[in-house]
Amino acid sequence: MKKFALLLSILVAATMILAACGGGANSEAAATLEPVPADFAGKTNPLGADAATEGAKVFQVNCEPCHGPQGHGDGPAGAALDPKPKNLGELQQRASDDYLFWRVNTGKPGTSMAPWAGILTEEQIWQAIAFVRTLTP
Repeated sequence: MKKFALLLSILVAATMILAACGGGANSEAAATLEPVPADFAGKTNPLGADAATEGAKVFQVNCEPCHGPQGHGDGPAGAALDPKPKNLGELQQRASDDYLFWRVNTGKPGTSMAPWAGILTEEQIWQAIAFVRTLTP
């Protein structure tokens, strides 16, 4: 009976430790997104869902090399990056339009996500976001 109690205690302790570690691969999905700066807060995509067709073209040329054709972060250029590109199918499910617009515009320090403002027009960025909204995890 003592062995059973000891084994049960070890099992409970191991479960608690694993839960505290964030669960490995799913920890990114549960991560809290940074707050959107005031300059971008509240922006919503002014284009309709039909903009996703043009957005797919923008995405293919500018985003697919790192994020991959389905936006899963598995593009050929992304393989050499550290940290790896985000899975945009997962990100788009929890990110607001203003967050996505901010990140595409300004990039993300500490990653290889470059700022696209000045390279893409605002319309092209919104088109790409419309396409990203069609991606699945």
